[in-house]
Amino acid sequence: MKIALAQILSTTSPAENLELLRTHIADAARQGADLIVFPEASMCAFGTTLTPIAEPLDGPWASAVRAAAEHHGITVVAGMFTPGADERTVRNTLLVTGPTVDTSYDKIHLYDAFGFHESKTVTPGEHPVTFELNGITMGLATCYDVRFPDLFLQMAETGAVVNIVCASWASGPGKARQWKLATRARAMDSTTFVIAVDQADPATVRDDVPAGTPLGVGHSAVISPTGEVIKDLGTAPTMQLVGIDPSIIDQVRQALPVLNNARLR
Repeated sequence: MKIALAQILSTTSPAENLELLRTHIADAARQGADLIVFPEASMCAFGTTLTPIAEPLDGPWASAVRAAAEHHGITVVAGMFTPGADERTVRNTLLVTGPTVDTSYDKIHLYDAFGFHESKTVTPGEHPVTFELNGITMGLATCYDVRFPDLFLQMAETGAVVNIVCASWASGPGKARQWKLATRARAMDSTTFVIAVDQADPATVRDDVPAGTPLGVGHSAVISPTGEVIKDLGTAPTMQLVGIDPSIIDQVRQALPVLNNARLR
């Protein structure tokens, strides 16, 4: 399977971001990718009021992404914002759409950390989501979810051999190191491939980055089920294709049956 990692740098304009996604979707399809993964907040960067940005999954932004995926015959994973419930006005959503799949995942673990309080405005998701592409089961996670091993174990136990993590990882002391460590650990915990796609580091193209805003540190990566980093995209905006062979999962799990050996869950 060929997977395109689209390490973009979103703006606060959904229309501009949609055009960026369309460009990358077309390019990935031309290169023969089966799947293209964009980061969390691909629809709109953090740092602006998200309530007026949020749209339903059948709204114009998601429908345009869906049309691009269908036109180019490729499956797309992209972060967006959908309407929330009560006073928590948005959901942090991953849209998954393509010729054979149309589903979504709402972020379960909300980012109440490092002085940020996502739970004040975001309605949490309630359950893990997996989907099937070309006979391969894939799980979905968003940013802060990567710090919670049980989510990845649960998806692996229900058949996932690839787990996708979309992020807009806040910068700060040690944060890039934590991102790399957590994504590798989740691959090893669950003996799955991890496809981790973060926003690019805005410092690579801008000198006016607002302090404390969760934007990105880059280092999108493909990680093997034994924790090997197959590809690291660095920090600047880029898109790269990586091939994976999910058939190796069986032999990895035979040699290292952590899912079967686990006792405390």
